[in-house]
Amino acid sequence: MDDEMTATQAATSLPPSRLTRLERWTQATRQVRRSRRLSDACGVAAFAVALALRFALDGILSSGFPFLTFFPAVIITTFACGPRPGTVCAVLSGVAAWFVFLTPRFSLTLTGESALALALFAFIVGVDILVIASMQSVSERLQREKEVSHRLSEQQRVLFQELQHRVANNMQFVASLLALQRRQAAGDPQRALLALDEARTRLETIARIHRRLYDPDSLDRPVGEYLQEICSDLIATAGAGEIVCRVEIEPLRLDLSRLTTLSLLVVEVVTNALKHAFPPGGPGTITIRLDRLGAGRARLTIADDGRGLSAGFDRQVGSRLGFRIVQSLAAQLGGEIRFASEGGTVARLDFGL
Repeated sequence: MDDEMTATQAATSLPPSRLTRLERWTQATRQVRRSRRLSDACGVAAFAVALALRFALDGILSSGFPFLTFFPAVIITTFACGPRPGTVCAVLSGVAAWFVFLTPRFSLTLTGESALALALFAFIVGVDILVIASMQSVSERLQREKEVSHRLSEQQRVLFQELQHRVANNMQFVASLLALQRRQAAGDPQRALLALDEARTRLETIARIHRRLYDPDSLDRPVGEYLQEICSDLIATAGAGEIVCRVEIEPLRLDLSRLTTLSLLVVEVVTNALKHAFPPGGPGTITIRLDRLGAGRARLTIADDGRGLSAGFDRQVGSRLGFRIVQSLAAQLGGEIRFASEGGTVARLDFGL
């Protein structure tokens, strides 16, 4: 099973080949637009370049072109850095053109002609800034929607692969389970119905687990919350309302394959504790812990405060179906489960994340 694990996290952004030129430009300049100081500095720098260029062309251009170099500066600044630095560049450009290039020159005297020129400049750059800002807003919204669609598509693909993989494994698991039950019933035909009932119970439990696992709303849920619900289901199914299950798990994530296997193992151990650890109708506590060990390893501990292990437990491990299933699941996780009596029964499994 470990050899067939697939990744469950989809890409959070689109590959560059799927972006338009406008989206690539928007993505490339996003860092500049996020910094207010940097974007405002770009607006001032664009104004300075436009002013220097206008001074250089002053001897060539007539007085009828006071804003010639400022229009492209405002447009480029808005497109590259956003509407705020574009507005900064536009205001500085308007004031500089009014003072230096509109008649009377080097004066802030407002004549009818200069007022009309400034009004036209303000109108044109205002429209340019609004159009570019709206275009960028629409582009960013479309890019976010494309990223969401890409992420959902990738997630659906991975889940479908996991589902195919899980169905194949479950069919093999069911076949092995029925074969083991058949061997137990072969020596005592009276045990056939009991063996079939145990198989049916396990299959119903597996069905509940998979309904939870493949619910899209459960994909991002913490492991502890998920296992707590499974244990609550087991206690309710066993009619053992006096038993308390405590789940203490560090925040961590497992891929679907390992989470499924771990869930099946927890179900087997907890089911065994509910059946054998406590006297009928008696109270008890089952504690489930999952701790990081470092170096990509974790330890699962399932402990109860019940009777503890029986005297012939070592011989039962190899013969009882539940323990054989648990050992098989532990091997699929790349570990080996060990049992001990420590004020009850304790099962420990070290495995790789």
